[in-house]
Amino acid sequence: MAGADGIAFVRLTEVPVGDILTHMSDPVVAEHMPLLTGRWDAAAVAEFVAAKEATWARDGLGHWAILVDGRYVGWGGFQKEGDEWDFGLVLKPDAFGLGLRIARRALDVARADPRIPFVTFLLPPSRRNLGALRRMGAEFVGEVDYAGEVFRKYRLKTAPG
Repeated sequence: MAGADGIAFVRLTEVPVGDILTHMSDPVVAEHMPLLTGRWDAAAVAEFVAAKEATWARDGLGHWAILVDGRYVGWGGFQKEGDEWDFGLVLKPDAFGLGLRIARRALDVARADPRIPFVTFLLPPSRRNLGALRRMGAEFVGEVDYAGEVFRKYRLKTAPG
């Protein structure tokens, strides 16, 4: 169900494979995703969706497809990494300007979940515009290696106190 702002979080299984395939095959999207390698096809989308659904089964939370006014604009959500919940957001280029609104809605979910006292963000060095992240109150933790790539790690408290 969409909120008053038209944003809805639905399971990735509810979005046509072609929408995800087109999104993840976009070279503009790939610029900021160093772990995105290889060609995307229907089999790659099926594997991706199955992996994201597995996190829901394992952790009770995961990544959603994001709709705005019923239109698929990207995917994002939470993935448990050790003892931390990492938040990721991958939007279609024509929806990049919606990132802060969508992130705020998703972070409301984290704030309502007592298992999540904070979230982390892993951003590739290619991401230069970090003003919104700072305005939300995220603090730089340091650089980390994830799957052989360097990312900048930020942390945002979600629990009061």
